[in-house]
Amino acid sequence: MTTTPYIQFFDGTDAPRHDLLGGKCASLVALTQAGMPVPPGFAITTASYDAFIAAAGIQDDIHSLLATLDADDVAEVDRVSAQLRFEIESRPVPADVRADFVAAYHALQARFTEPVPVAVRSSATAEDLPDASFAGQQDTYLWLNGIDDVTEHIRRCWASLFTSRAITYRLKNNIPGEGLSMAVAVQKMVNARAAGVAITMDPTTGDRSKIVMEASYGLGELVVSGLVTPDNVTVDKIMLMVVKRVIGDKHAELVPDAANGALVELEVSAARRGVLSISETEITAIATIAKKAEKHFKCPQDIEWALDRDLPDGQNLLLLQSRPETVHSSRSSDTRTDAVAVAPAAGYGIESITRSLLVQAGKPTI
Repeated sequence: MTTTPYIQFFDGTDAPRHDLLGGKCASLVALTQAGMPVPPGFAITTASYDAFIAAAGIQDDIHSLLATLDADDVAEVDRVSAQLRFEIESRPVPADVRADFVAAYHALQARFTEPVPVAVRSSATAEDLPDASFAGQQDTYLWLNGIDDVTEHIRRCWASLFTSRAITYRLKNNIPGEGLSMAVAVQKMVNARAAGVAITMDPTTGDRSKIVMEASYGLGELVVSGLVTPDNVTVDKIMLMVVKRVIGDKHAELVPDAANGALVELEVSAARRGVLSISETEITAIATIAKKAEKHFKCPQDIEWALDRDLPDGQNLLLLQSRPETVHSSRSSDTRTDAVAVAPAAGYGIESITRSLLVQAGKPTI
């Protein structure tokens, strides 16, 4: 697939450069190039964001507003966040930048027999670092249809580089603003029957012989947001045998409403709540692919996965993200950062699993 400096397809041949793709897109490119199952899509590179900021003439505003900001002054952080996000969302995108991602969107759609909805996901250069967890601090938009909807939400992802949470996190963790940029993933939506996360270690103990996963019905956003209590499964990493199962309440699921082209939250029946949302075969498949991601990236991983109801069994497990584990690493350090303390209360991945395990053990959460 031909690329420009502004676009990189996941299944292209260009290397997954973190400075060009941000954490999420670099991971998706690396996973795709390693032969792992990832929904097709492309990255709108940091070069696009940088060109937009330069054309809009707001770089000086960004530097001046952030230079003396106090992370503990919540009101001022909120004011600065609102101003920067307004400036980004209200300025025009350069014609050449827009033309390239319009062309890429149509090229992605041309792979399918009929138009497909996409997700638009933020991918900042300061996220998914080995010693930092930006989970949930920038924006993701789901089930978008049509180029106008997609391009508008790309700009919102750019603006989410300056959410109050993201600004505070960077300030508290001394992450410099120089060179900070944002890529955006545009990716075919997964029509998820079930989805969740998996960690290639036990996040409460650091035991690397275990894989801990959470699962719930429908799209994973209700797990991500902490709005449902998911199933929790612990697997022996060597034998791939389940050593612990905890059935969560899973009272709701997020599913597509084809008639309205949107997502709808539905109540889960009592019968479905009372059983695991994934089968033994699927648990083994999720554990196996998590191990592959860990081997590829050479460190414990926090992955997001989904089972696509439109694909046949055996081909329906897809990876949506793989990032380095950070929570246990930060806890075990003598100079622990505030990575967990300032993570959003409704986070996902490793933070979500850690909280649910503590709840199950009757311990206070972070």
